[in-house]
Amino acid sequence: MVMKSKSFVHLHLHTGYSLLDGLCRPEEVMQFCVRNHMPAVAITDHGGLYGVIEFYKEAEKEGIKPILGCEVYITPGKLSDCHDKLRGSYPHLVLLATDNKGYQNLIELVTTAHVEGFYYKPRIDKEVLARHKEGLIGLSACLKGEIAQALLEDNMTQAVNLAGTYLDIFGKDNFFIEIQNHGLKEQKLLLPRFKELSNRTGIPLVATNDVHYVRESDAKVQEIALCLQTQTVMSDPNRMRYETSEMYLKTFEEMEVALKEFPDAISRTVEIAERCHLELEFGRPHFPVYRTPGNIPQVEYLRQLGLDGLQKKYNIQDVKNPRTVREKEIISRFEYEMEVIEKTGYVNYYLVVWDFVQHARSQNIPVWLRGSGGASIVAYAIGITEIDPIKYDLVFERFLNPERVSPPDFDLDFCQVRREEMISYVKQKYGESHVAQIITFNTLRARQIVRDIGRVLEVPLRECDRLAKLIPEEPKMTLKLALERSPEFKVAYENNPVCKKIVDYGFVIEGLPRNVGT
Repeated sequence: MVMKSKSFVHLHLHTGYSLLDGLCRPEEVMQFCVRNHMPAVAITDHGGLYGVIEFYKEAEKEGIKPILGCEVYITPGKLSDCHDKLRGSYPHLVLLATDNKGYQNLIELVTTAHVEGFYYKPRIDKEVLARHKEGLIGLSACLKGEIAQALLEDNMTQAVNLAGTYLDIFGKDNFFIEIQNHGLKEQKLLLPRFKELSNRTGIPLVATNDVHYVRESDAKVQEIALCLQTQTVMSDPNRMRYETSEMYLKTFEEMEVALKEFPDAISRTVEIAERCHLELEFGRPHFPVYRTPGNIPQVEYLRQLGLDGLQKKYNIQDVKNPRTVREKEIISRFEYEMEVIEKTGYVNYYLVVWDFVQHARSQNIPVWLRGSGGASIVAYAIGITEIDPIKYDLVFERFLNPERVSPPDFDLDFCQVRREEMISYVKQKYGESHVAQIITFNTLRARQIVRDIGRVLEVPLRECDRLAKLIPEEPKMTLKLALERSPEFKVAYENNPVCKKIVDYGFVIEGLPRNVGT
């Protein structure tokens, strides 16, 4: 998409993966950008990159340039320091990846924050940031940024020093002072101070809107989400809240009004977007490599393991010269699978999984295979599964189909008590940088939404429970479907103002991540 001279790019935006803080759905963000001729948009969720792939794919689908970033938490001291007095209130810093190297560095930083720096929040320090600065642009963030905090205390000297530190880390033209105006008195106080700081340091200003929801009308729902996050209620005078309803996706014209004295800061968003060129590759496996004894070709090694296994499990005396019809069928099935496995490039995958299973069994760690992988005679022969696909007439193509190649998935269950032993083995064998653990998210579903929002609005528990039970108990049930399929729920929605309020709020947050799974 061509960048227009009178345009604006949102460089500070939170999706639903800023858990119970951001409410933006990527598809709605992209539709807004298309309608308003915005050529690009960034994702900068708090402390994580959970949403970047979904965001990237939605942007590509709509012809919008995706800018992948993160609003990280940065500790004022060393990563090893634990600041009890901060208790999670760490300064913010926005990082944007300009290229694939920058994206890899962003991954490194976020991983370090979670693995080594987690203390109330996933944190990095400036030393870690300096090691992984290549390909990154830094923005000084919102009111919770270090520079903003210094200027709120009217400490220009400290602000200049901090700005200089970040300029040294990122390098010239790679760090910007972020200005915002959501109508907050603190932001209006800061605008002239930011301008003075920019004049003193030569660091350019860039305009952002700290986007947490798509529409201005969603501001109240975001307050409810924050109550869910902090386990409080709307009537609590001390609850966490943003004293503004302007943290939504604004148009170019709205940004011009909000920051009319800073036209260059608005146009600079387009300049930054033009510098970001990130292309992610999908569809290519990135498996660690299994090293065979004596560097035997992997396919030969797998075949030999398989033939040895067939000989033992089916009592075939000479696998190279099968005698009976049954033996010939078994060998034929095996050779067919080997051909498909080699053709589709999954020989190495079989060997890696076999290695996991062999190690578990050698250490008496219980292991079991679930799913369609049990349909493979090669997997049975080498011991990945104990299920005989011939005996149970299982179809290999349900696991790996040469006509419609999709990555196979051996779903292995290891004994939970000794799971850490397996993880340690895999790290030691294949390298810690090649091992990752996945995360799951609990999402906001129809019945739970009614109960959650009802609690925040202090609707009596009995009433919340009654309304929730009007929603059909089906796995993929939504509020919209419930209104279509449950006459009682529809009547309550149309005639009960409390129910209507709960459901209307629920439409905005339904399906968004609620919390990390266990």
